[in-house]
Amino acid sequence: MGLFSGLSEKLNHIFSKLTKKGRLTELEIKTAMREVRVALLEADVNIGVVKDFVNKVSERAVGQEILKSLSPTEQVIKIVNEELIALMGSTNAKLAASPNPPTVIMMAGLQGAGKTTLVGKLGLYLKKQGKKPLFVACDVYRPAAINQLKIVGEKAGCTVFEKGQGNPVKIAKDGVAYAKSYGFDTVIIDTAGRLQIDETLMRELEDIKREVNPDEILLVIDAMTGQVAVEVADTFNKRLEVTGLVLSKLDGDTRGGATLSVKAVTGKPIKFCSVGEKLGDLEPFYPDRMANRILGMGDVLTLIEKAQEAITEEDAKKMEKKLKENSFTLDDYLTQFETMKKMGGIKDVLSMMPNMGMGGKFKVREEDIDEKKMASMKAVIQSMTLKERQNPNIINSSRKQRIAKGSGTSVQEVNRVLKQFEQTKQLMKQMRNNKAFKF
Repeated sequence: MGLFSGLSEKLNHIFSKLTKKGRLTELEIKTAMREVRVALLEADVNIGVVKDFVNKVSERAVGQEILKSLSPTEQVIKIVNEELIALMGSTNAKLAASPNPPTVIMMAGLQGAGKTTLVGKLGLYLKKQGKKPLFVACDVYRPAAINQLKIVGEKAGCTVFEKGQGNPVKIAKDGVAYAKSYGFDTVIIDTAGRLQIDETLMRELEDIKREVNPDEILLVIDAMTGQVAVEVADTFNKRLEVTGLVLSKLDGDTRGGATLSVKAVTGKPIKFCSVGEKLGDLEPFYPDRMANRILGMGDVLTLIEKAQEAITEEDAKKMEKKLKENSFTLDDYLTQFETMKKMGGIKDVLSMMPNMGMGGKFKVREEDIDEKKMASMKAVIQSMTLKERQNPNIINSSRKQRIAKGSGTSVQEVNRVLKQFEQTKQLMKQMRNNKAFKF
């Protein structure tokens, strides 16, 4: 499971019923929209947002040009897609950059939302963009907070400015001055959080804002807390006038309601989303890509970006040659598996391929792509002869028994590895056939 998997399945089920009908009546569209409404509410989307969304879609979907269209279901899906994109902010909102460096970014959020980790993720992201960020430790209340920021800073390769448990407003001001003196072009201020919003915290954040006049105030909200996240965002925004939102924990088994509600409620764009636990698991937020993923249309653009980071041009050309010549072997498969791990893992890659997610036309089951079985899979492949690795078609029943014994696994496990190998070959062919993947 993962973000929007439940909502995605429900919406696909609703639209698949419409597809079977060919031409649509107004009643059929309205019935489908009622089901969409229930699906969105179950995904924990704000009730006002749901009402507004369904009204907009219904109004457009029952127009005469849709009802008389040769493919009305496709038109309805197109409208839902467009309205989802509009709901989440239409376009990717980039970070502001100060004309007189350093650019000052103030991070805010409740305790437990993942704010300090997000500082590290954002720092690493900016370093990859050629920036030189400085982290400033202004969470002076939690004893472990400064230490946590130092650990995160070390992992990201970023300098941390701290003055112990002093006055956070003065520390923020001194941190910006330090950045100017030592050539840092970006300052990321890690502020204190609380378990819940209180007046003391808000006043302190307002004082820091007044003192350093940040270019960005990014509010980190925990996507897994659903409607609570939306309420938190609304309150912070009213007091601080945040410039953007960062969603943490989007990799969890969350219903995704905050993602679909928070822009509409606050009027502020989602700028980034955290999609995993690793420091590199931060992505700019693209409403169109997220809408495509919700509707099972894949997210090829993000997949391309991940592939370009993980694969050298030379490796890509070698792999393309092998796929053209149909000489993709089990040894290549092991290499590809490592590459996919760099791209976020097989599940992540599959979720971005059109028709290849759970329940897509390839019907990939979750247990078939359990990446914890990597060691077992390696053992199976390494127990094969060179001939078998190059041509798995020769692996008959007796060979399977020998491989299972040699790898300390079972014939069932050998079969699973061979099946997964064939599925990966299909995935690689689809990627090769997509013109966008020509590096």
